Amino acid sequence: MSSSKLDRYPELARSIERRRFLKTALAGTVITALGGGTYVMAAADDPRARAIRADGRPRLPPGQRIIDALKPMGGNPGDPSPAAFRLRVHGEVDNPLALDFAALLALPQTDQVCDVHCVTGWSLLDGRWRGVQVAHLAKLAKVRDTARYVIFEAAQGYTANLRLAEALAPNVLVAHQHDGKPLTRPHGPPARSLVPDLYFWKSAKWLTGIRFVTRDQPGYWETRGYHNHADPWKEERYG
Repeated sequence: MSSSKLDRYPELARSIERRRFLKTALAGTVITALGGGTYVMAAADDPRARAIRADGRPRLPPGQRIIDALKPMGGNPGDPSPAAFRLRVHGEVDNPLALDFAALLALPQTDQVCDVHCVTGWSLLDGRWRGVQVAHLAKLAKVRDTARYVIFEAAQGYTANLRLAEALAPNVLVAHQHDGKPLTRPHGPPARSLVPDLYFWKSAKWLTGIRFVTRDQPGYWETRGYHNHADPWKEERYG
């Protein structure tokens, strides 16, 4: 990528440097990542790194390394109080929703164990998450046939865009718990989106809205040089 483009997008330059750092770290070592956290990378012979998913893809996408704790990457902080939480489900729908936190918890809950993959090169495997399927919210809101994309809206104007079919996958949640506990402050409480099969920036923190639209609308990182789709197995890191 040209130096002029990196100059225009300092966030992208920093992310590339993080990726270079992680790729040069030795598996099995303790590293102190940018941001101050200390994480342990899995040994190179970790059997999970060689496992194959049900869809035939390797469990660990190319260019990724396993770490042992969820890292607080990105996002503009919002209000973490459940009392202040409001989630709008709107756009190309016939029955718009406005849910407070109690209403979210009253909906059918999904518990799942899944992996997440960050564009900077780390993967966290076997995370336990609890939340409400976006597909269930879409059903309640009566999404119109004209909808083609989903925009996750979050604090301070942050957005992330997804194709409709991917947003309605059964493992895509509005998540409010991780590893059996409410989300902690760095991870976007009281609820965030969870999109395990795309790079983790698509999993918007401090979620405020789910908007169904007819045309794609690239989000915060997508307009700053990151890939519009973000498939980890195709290494769709940068646009």
